Amino acid sequence: MNTILQIRPMEHNDITVIFQTLEQHGISKPEDYIARCWEENKTGGRITLVAFYDGKFAGWLHLLSQSYYPYFSRNGIPEINNFDVVPTLRRLGIGNALMEAIEQIAFEKYGIVGIGVGLYASYGSAQRIYARRGYIPDGRGITYASEPVEPGSSVQVDDDLVLYLIKEPD
Repeated sequence: MNTILQIRPMEHNDITVIFQTLEQHGISKPEDYIARCWEENKTGGRITLVAFYDGKFAGWLHLLSQSYYPYFSRNGIPEINNFDVVPTLRRLGIGNALMEAIEQIAFEKYGIVGIGVGLYASYGSAQRIYARRGYIPDGRGITYASEPVEPGSSVQVDDDLVLYLIKEPD
């Protein structure tokens, strides 16, 4: 059997290939951020899974054991974070395979998982994949920079405007 898709935990040697591949595809992630992710994997603060398609880096995602979102943090809900699939390799099942693998880890370790999703059109694919995978809003409304957006307030529509979702095992 010829395996085209491989998903595995991040290794130190992945830092450069992740940086170079994401940069080639217009996804801006500083190399020192990627190295910091690796360090957090070693200390247990983060689990990073990487996907390789036909031997080439295709995407990654992370599970933060301690979320930056206060509600998740207070309630021990780990957060799926920083989910990227190389644009030319989207719609091949790579994102779903990464999600499946990280959810399995989260459910075994925590019994629940959370994720935040942006609210403008660039996040449309992510919104749809999370809904199809059974994620539901956490019931606390939208946030801006992890703080609740109060009725009547004005916020900028950017990457900090987020709706947080949760999922429990079936």
